[in-house]
Amino acid sequence: MNNHFVIPGGYKKWTTGLMIVGVVTLLAAIIFLHPLAGNKGDNVLGTRFWAVLLQNSMYWLMLVNTAMFFMCITTVAMGGWQVAFRRITEAISSVVPVMAVIMLIVILSIVFGHRYDIYPWLDRNAVAADKVLRGKSGFLNPTFYTGASIVTLGLWWFIGKKIRQFSLESDQHGPMDFETGKRWINKNVAWGAFFIVVYGLSVGSTMPWLWLMSIDAHWFSTMYSWYTFASTFVSGIALITIFVIYFKNKGELEYVTHEHLHDLGKFIFAFSIFWAYLWFSQYMLIWYSNQPEETKYFIDRIGTARHVGAYKGLFFFNLIVNFVCPILLLMKKGPKRNYTFMTFMCVMIIFGHWIDFYQMVMPGTVKNHPHMSWYEFGIPVGFVGLIMWSVARYLSKVPLLQKNHPFLKESIIHHT
Repeated sequence: MNNHFVIPGGYKKWTTGLMIVGVVTLLAAIIFLHPLAGNKGDNVLGTRFWAVLLQNSMYWLMLVNTAMFFMCITTVAMGGWQVAFRRITEAISSVVPVMAVIMLIVILSIVFGHRYDIYPWLDRNAVAADKVLRGKSGFLNPTFYTGASIVTLGLWWFIGKKIRQFSLESDQHGPMDFETGKRWINKNVAWGAFFIVVYGLSVGSTMPWLWLMSIDAHWFSTMYSWYTFASTFVSGIALITIFVIYFKNKGELEYVTHEHLHDLGKFIFAFSIFWAYLWFSQYMLIWYSNQPEETKYFIDRIGTARHVGAYKGLFFFNLIVNFVCPILLLMKKGPKRNYTFMTFMCVMIIFGHWIDFYQMVMPGTVKNHPHMSWYEFGIPVGFVGLIMWSVARYLSKVPLLQKNHPFLKESIIHHT
């Protein structure tokens, strides 16, 4: 059993190169976009600088945090099928602390830099003169925003670290008898359930309101957090699938079969439909009600009958990539078992939901000045390199398989 991973030289070069691209892009943006120059809102390039950092730090953080949520829901459901590649999901979740620090730096810079071109509720004069903003000031204020963000990110880090520690303990303790295994599983279930509750109250409820929806502070949607959750969950499963395929092609994960890949494909297929259901429901209900305070969100993106919105192309491209393509191409059994095809689909879905986050952030910040140039693509490249480097680093230090997991046999003989 080859249970130890040595990072290939080519992999190291790629991760280093991608991270260098990200760092160089950030430095070039500081020089050329002048993020601190001019009045807030007057310098569109400065607004663009912070908007892109907000979009990417949030998207990639929530993407890697999906791995821990996936582990927890399968653990609580007593789903042993994922044990054969569980260390992959652990490795992806181990990136959460790094991403959380990056995002915290970005959002604190925005909040305490009084970037009301990103969050209009940071402008005290605007809040005092605006009944809607004043009514939301109980939670849309720097103190609450900062406190809620720190507590949420701290809980994600703490619980995730605890669950990964339990996993590594199983390697050290050796084979478990029935009672020992039962106690170990119950401990994992308890902490997994705790994380699910925290995740539900944060990703599934409050934090997308603060981090993203408050960019358009006059607008609100009770479906917004679920929509955000669906977007990051399906792309998070796609990220797990890419790493599983990579390691399988490298001759690792010997107990992972087409059955496991098929189940991951079913998750991607199902939650692409779930995301589209939420997309349609949110859009249809607001379009049907035709209330100005609600429809403004979509007018900013797709325009009106007389005026085409600057983001209309991206808005519907988002629907095609994230719904039409997955439902047509992943409906049959064969494509979900094909490594090459699944890799292509997963890359497309991750890019598609990155576009989804782009159109969540940009219309409310840079308004009718959308950009898709070196800065917009250089920053996410850096984040991709960081994720690749962090995952490989984690897996090079731990066994690739939990040999003593009570459900290992169930995963080995798994048949979907």
